[in-house]
Amino acid sequence: MTEIAAISTPSDRRISSRSLFLILLVLAPLKVFGAAQWDNFSDTLVATDALGRAVPSYPEVPAPRADRTVGIFYFLWLGEHIRGGPFDVTKILADDPQAMQKPDSPLWGPLHAPHHWGESLFGYYLTNDEAVLRKHAQMLSDAGVDVVIFDVTNQITYRDWYRVLLRVWADMRRLGNRTPQVAFLTPFWSPSKVVHELWRDLYQPELHPELWFRWAGKPLILADPELIFTGEENAHQNTPAEVQAGHTLGQSFTTDRLLQAVSARFATWHTSTSAVTLTLRSNGPAGEPLLSQQFQNVGDNTWLRLTPQQPLAPGTYYLEAAQPEGRIGWWSHTEDKFARGTAFTDGMVTAGDRTLRLTHTDADTRGLLEFFTFRAPQPDYFRGQTKPDMWSWLEVHPQHVFTNSAGQKEQMSVGVGQNAVKGRLGSMSEPGAHGRSFHRGATDPRPNAVRYGLNVTEQWERALKEDPRFIFVTGWNEWIMGRFAEFNGIKLPVMFVDQFDQEHSRDIEPMRGGHGDDYYYQFVSYVRQYKGARPLPLAKPRPINVDGQYDDWREVQPEFRDTIGDPVRREHRGWDAKVTYRNDTGRNDIVAAKFSWDQEAAWFYVRTREPITAPQGTNWMLLFLDVDADSKTGWLGYDVVLNRAALGSLENNVSNNFAWAAVGTVPWRIAGNELELAIPWKALGMKSPAVTLDFKWADNCVAAGDWTDFTLNGDAAPNDRFNYRVRLDPSPRKAAPGKTSR
Repeated sequence: MTEIAAISTPSDRRISSRSLFLILLVLAPLKVFGAAQWDNFSDTLVATDALGRAVPSYPEVPAPRADRTVGIFYFLWLGEHIRGGPFDVTKILADDPQAMQKPDSPLWGPLHAPHHWGESLFGYYLTNDEAVLRKHAQMLSDAGVDVVIFDVTNQITYRDWYRVLLRVWADMRRLGNRTPQVAFLTPFWSPSKVVHELWRDLYQPELHPELWFRWAGKPLILADPELIFTGEENAHQNTPAEVQAGHTLGQSFTTDRLLQAVSARFATWHTSTSAVTLTLRSNGPAGEPLLSQQFQNVGDNTWLRLTPQQPLAPGTYYLEAAQPEGRIGWWSHTEDKFARGTAFTDGMVTAGDRTLRLTHTDADTRGLLEFFTFRAPQPDYFRGQTKPDMWSWLEVHPQHVFTNSAGQKEQMSVGVGQNAVKGRLGSMSEPGAHGRSFHRGATDPRPNAVRYGLNVTEQWERALKEDPRFIFVTGWNEWIMGRFAEFNGIKLPVMFVDQFDQEHSRDIEPMRGGHGDDYYYQFVSYVRQYKGARPLPLAKPRPINVDGQYDDWREVQPEFRDTIGDPVRREHRGWDAKVTYRNDTGRNDIVAAKFSWDQEAAWFYVRTREPITAPQGTNWMLLFLDVDADSKTGWLGYDVVLNRAALGSLENNVSNNFAWAAVGTVPWRIAGNELELAIPWKALGMKSPAVTLDFKWADNCVAAGDWTDFTLNGDAAPNDRFNYRVRLDPSPRKAAPGKTSR
């Protein structure tokens, strides 16, 4: 039997899908890859979250800064690795608070199987749920995100999943909408397989190039360019052979392909001040030196790499380690593990082999180097940059600034949480992990601290102070993690590494219950502080005749816009194959709205993509007004609603609940895809025009009478909690009143 998750009850509902002169510039359609772009001016929208925190607008934030970029970590793996479930840790611990001590509890899924830390507002969805993908594109674009960076660090590219996303987002762009562009974070230590697959499956066939994120003029890929070449290695090791002063260690090897680089792995016994000199020779210990380099401040268990200026011809070579400083040893094996070489000590053959990594080159790989802008990802949360053109993805506070080859402050990371424990890489389920409430060196113990994003606040403030060109935020929609019994030398009955529960997780995407959408609007606020926002233009007085002709609206500015093609229509299976998420509340597609006024009345106009449906019910083309621009009064701040009881009805809010009292009716007209109505200021209880007024149109949204309605159902303009804000021109000029009769 298939369970239908429809909209009949709140618990089952799901979603489907630089200055003032710049205002005149952005009113014209933008061109992106030849398509006219529908700018919905999302940086001018206003919102207040459930905690009473208002999203800042210009001039609280700077004017737009085109040279600042925001990327967010995005996950493609929801559905690729299903092994039952969903197993929701939050719900499991609610059922049995001692479950973390019971690895055999039937509440847990299998060892290593994906578990959810909590439930997304959109359910336990799969990555290829197109309605969710459309909603993600809209929410991230409204937030000011420029690029989503896909996690492909586990050697899987999720090709079929990212192709669905690219197709859906390309469709949205064809309608004129903005969406983020895309890039990839590849495996830290061995990216070659993934980079070549991405080249073959996406970039070489030029699939959706309009969605490729470019940096320094080329598509960006987070991969160490020194590691994308094909190669072979001897990684067998059981002992580090210590390099002694006045002595040498060596390893011979033969290769039948062009040699791009050679590497060896060294131990420093948990120190970071050791040094060693590596020399590459032709033939053997007495051969001609081809390349030599001293490596300082060597980290423990690091692969040290020699790269000649030009690839070396096939042949026999010899790698030598000498001139140690501090304690340093070449990881080796006492048995013969490498068929094409031999270990040496002081130029004499010795038993076993030493670790060795050979990097080969070919025309295809050299072409990749020219095609992409590479930035080597730093996996370590503590160490910072170790070479130029390296980026972080996640660090503990205070995060490092990562510079490019020109020495510019290029990039920093900002994270909601970090699986760091007492200065080491740990698991999120360990005591002391850096969760959402971790700041100033400890976890904040106050009730509901988890809702305030104290960890990410500390990280954002650090990043804003340094002001790099790019900020990489972790993350959006990870949601799952494997169950382990051991990680990084720590053994516990049950362990979860990257995420664990609400506190110890790092998704910004809204969750069902818990912190809801708190982190989303906090994110929007910080993006605006970093990237800036456009000012709100003034609405000049201009009378309107409510006659269904609409010609008098053509010159009214500003025009307030909404995402095109976003009414909620969803039908897709969930994580559990027996669950289908279905929502067909999408009806009228609201695309634009306007406001005009004089001393006697306010006029509102709305336009849909297709002809407006006939009025019906209490959920048809509602106009919500926050007449005092105060979120603390009214339902979600709305003091007045129109069209709820009937077309043209006006009702006042009762007791800040979703309850309304009739006031009267107002003049209105509908023709085709346009609707206009007039509201006398006195009907709003006002003797004179407002200075600032917030409003929202919503069709077929309201189901539960809470904030989720505008995210999960129908079509809201603007999206989600956002409102359009009108700033009335304060000039003393008085316009003649318009006709308001029906």
